[in-house]
Amino acid sequence: MTVQIALDPSETEPLYLQIASRLREAAASGTLPAGSRLPSSRSLATQLSVARGTVDAAYALLAGEGAIETRGSAGTIISSQIKAPVTAPGQRSLALRDERVEAAPLPFRLGLPALDAFPRKLWSGLAVRAARGLGPEDLAYPDPAGHLRLRQAIAAYLGVSRGIVCSPRQILITGGFQGALSLVRQVLLRAGDAVWVEDPGHQHTRQALEAAGARLVPVRVDREGMRVAAGTVAAPRAKLAIVTPTHQSPLGIALSLPRRLALLAWAAEAGAWILEDDYDSEFRYTGRPLPALKSLDQGERVLFAGSFSKVLFPGLRLGYLIVPDELSGAFQRANRLLTNGRSLLEQQVVAHFMEQGHFARHLRRMRTLYAARRAALATALTTAFGDRATVELEAGGMHLLLRFAPEIADDALAQQARAAGLAPTALSSLTMAHGAGSGLLLGFTNIPQDAAEPLARRLQEATLVEQAHYA
Repeated sequence: MTVQIALDPSETEPLYLQIASRLREAAASGTLPAGSRLPSSRSLATQLSVARGTVDAAYALLAGEGAIETRGSAGTIISSQIKAPVTAPGQRSLALRDERVEAAPLPFRLGLPALDAFPRKLWSGLAVRAARGLGPEDLAYPDPAGHLRLRQAIAAYLGVSRGIVCSPRQILITGGFQGALSLVRQVLLRAGDAVWVEDPGHQHTRQALEAAGARLVPVRVDREGMRVAAGTVAAPRAKLAIVTPTHQSPLGIALSLPRRLALLAWAAEAGAWILEDDYDSEFRYTGRPLPALKSLDQGERVLFAGSFSKVLFPGLRLGYLIVPDELSGAFQRANRLLTNGRSLLEQQVVAHFMEQGHFARHLRRMRTLYAARRAALATALTTAFGDRATVELEAGGMHLLLRFAPEIADDALAQQARAAGLAPTALSSLTMAHGAGSGLLLGFTNIPQDAAEPLARRLQEATLVEQAHYA
């Protein structure tokens, strides 16, 4: 089958996004009705004179959105979920246009893994086998703590990768990190309790704590991580400290060993708790992997939260929380009241994915892919911005920091970039009481190497007006 689409090499949008956009629009308009068979990626690549990998990336994006379906020997077809809009001749459907914008993440968006590189075929096979294997007993209410085999797989993985010794009974399966934080709020905090938070730090964490009535204590972050001594001065009897010690969010630095020990000593002396958000720890590109703060916790004061959102995909909405033995009963009861468990099917698929070695292999592939995409974007940004900005690369993570002179308003830069269809995050938007300078946080995981240069130029051109004010 021949699909009549045309690409524009002069556009700054990567070719794979152009292909996806053209096919999406053809499906939405009815030019390619539901059930239409698409050419193979090899055939379409030949037709458009592009690399086969470019078409594969476009098909992968569309499949992830549900716009197309792969049916083995039957080929790839337009999904029945795509309906042609009923509009007047020549009128475009605003609703469909909005859905397309929602479905395709904008370049530089934070917190998304490489959606084009996820092994969907493998995952689909595991999901089908798990669904077929469901028995009558599996259709009842799930274990509120989580599927036992998944908790066992997590315990085994953390023992090897993070140096954490724990039993499955200490693990609760949650709705990502936010689900873990909800449990911690429910069990450990009361209105007015003081909580140390990193400054700069994650907005959603602060908002969730504020909603619970906690009194936030912003603690400055420097090159060694959270300044524990400053926290003890500001709120020595705080009930909880929330930290991202392996890869600080958003600056990317690691909490130094002296400060880790100081934080643990403070918690033991104050009778406080520490929530370790294991943010982006799986993706480290230089140096040896860092042990978790939890692995140093002799006094059982650390709760450890991890998530599958960035290592698998965020739509899964699964994470986990490790709690000290003395808190296990309280957290089990709270979890039963809050959620009464997560969907069993998804938990079974993740358990199989881990047990069969796919998880470890996937992480290795992503580290290699992310290292290459990060290097390509860093080089492209350096070329595009010259001496107007510097690229700060830390040892790991899924984003980099494009640093500007302090007098440049990064919120204005971010606003100009958004107007150009880009999604950087202003560093200043993540601060509370302590300035962190001017910079844009740029996710690189969904930017193929061949798209790095045009996107860097596009960002430079979009922010040129604000930069010129300070030239």
